Amino acid sequence: MAELLNGLEDFVVPYLDDIAIFSDTWESHIKHMETVLQRIKRAKLTIKPSKCKFAQQNVKFLGHIVGQGFRTPSEIKVQAVLEFPTPRTKTQIRAFLGIAGYYQKYINLFSVIAAPLTDALKGRAKKGEIKWTTECENAFRELKGKLIDKPVLYAPNFEREFIVQTDASNAGMGAVLTQLTEQGEEHPILYLSKKFSEVEKRYCTTEKECASIVFAIKRLHYYLDGNSFLVMTDHNPLVWLNRNVSSNPRLMRWALALQPYNFRIVHRSGKSHKNADSLSRSVIDN
Repeated sequence: MAELLNGLEDFVVPYLDDIAIFSDTWESHIKHMETVLQRIKRAKLTIKPSKCKFAQQNVKFLGHIVGQGFRTPSEIKVQAVLEFPTPRTKTQIRAFLGIAGYYQKYINLFSVIAAPLTDALKGRAKKGEIKWTTECENAFRELKGKLIDKPVLYAPNFEREFIVQTDASNAGMGAVLTQLTEQGEEHPILYLSKKFSEVEKRYCTTEKECASIVFAIKRLHYYLDGNSFLVMTDHNPLVWLNRNVSSNPRLMRWALALQPYNFRIVHRSGKSHKNADSLSRSVIDN
C-alpha cells in the first residue's frame, strides 16, 4: 500500500490495508480522495464501502481518534488497558506494558511510573511468577488512571515556536513538547520519559537535569532540527548550557553535542514549571 500511494505523503497515511486521508479544506479533501481512488482503480484493487468513512471530522485510526488538529486514545483500546487483570507472571507484565506502552506519548513520565513493573522483569527467567509488591500495584493503577483522564495531544505547527520542558528525579527523566496557541494557551504535542540506568542514578542533580535536556532534544530531533525553540528547566544552573560555561567534563561534552541546535534556555521555578499535563485533558467533550 505504501508503494501504491508513494508521493502522496502530504495528505495520505497508509498502514497495511488501511488508508487515512487528511486535508485542510473541503475542496482539497475532494481532490485528495479522487487522487487516492484513481490510484486504487489503476492498481485494480477494490475497497469495501461499508468499511469506509468519508468527510469525517474525527476518525479512529490505529488505536487513536484523530482529527481537527489533535488525537486521543481510542476508547476501545483504553478499555482493554483498564480491564487488564493484575499481572501474576512476567509474561502478563510484558503484555500489560505492551498495550499501555502503546500510549506512552500521552502519559507524562511513563517510564518512571512503570519502573516497578519493568524492575519485576529482571532476572534470568523470562517466564514464571513474580513478586507483586505494593510499588507494582501502585504503578499498575497509576498507568490505568492516566488513561482514564482522556489525555489529548495536539498536532505540531511548524510555523510556531516549539517549547521543550524537561525535568529529572532520582528515578528517571521526562520531557514534554508543547506549543502556545494565539490565545497563549500551552498545548502538549507529546511526552517522553526514560528510566535512569544504575550509572545515571549516580549523577549529581545538575547532571541529571542536563541529561534530561539532551535526551529530549535528541529524541525530538525531527521536530527541532532547523527550528528555533525554547527549553524550559526548573534547574537554574543550566541556563548557561548553550554558552559552554562549565568545568564539568560531562556537562561540557553534552553542551557541545547540542551546538547544532538553535535554542535558548530559560529557568522556570519549580512551582511554575508544571508540564502540560493539566492541559492534556479531553477537549473533545467541549
